[in-house]
Amino acid sequence: MIDHVTLQVADVATSRRFYEAVLAPLGGHVAMADDFSVGFFGASPGSFWLIPAQRDEDRELHIAFAAADRAQVRAFHQAAVGIGAAVLHEPGLFPEYHESYYGAFVRDPDGHNVEAVCHEPE
Repeated sequence: MIDHVTLQVADVATSRRFYEAVLAPLGGHVAMADDFSVGFFGASPGSFWLIPAQRDEDRELHIAFAAADRAQVRAFHQAAVGIGAAVLHEPGLFPEYHESYYGAFVRDPDGHNVEAVCHEPE
């Protein structure tokens, strides 16, 4: 069900050291890192990301739910629009993540960034 979770943190390097230590016994390891973000992968599907906080006073949570196909991503989007959710990104490709990354992003009632994502080509 969960594809990935992203936390906004005050200091990525400090948080990276913490999560590297506490996730290692659980099989988690840094799989991707750049000047902006750090991605941890483990033995089971899904990933955990750290990024710099966008706002100090109100850090949003980002959670992505795995979709089996692009039709499910579109259905997620339609359901969110149907109940009045704010749309952050319409369903579409996000090649900056990878060539088959197809997602839709909305805000939940508390303002969190909620996504449905499919990693499979059409």
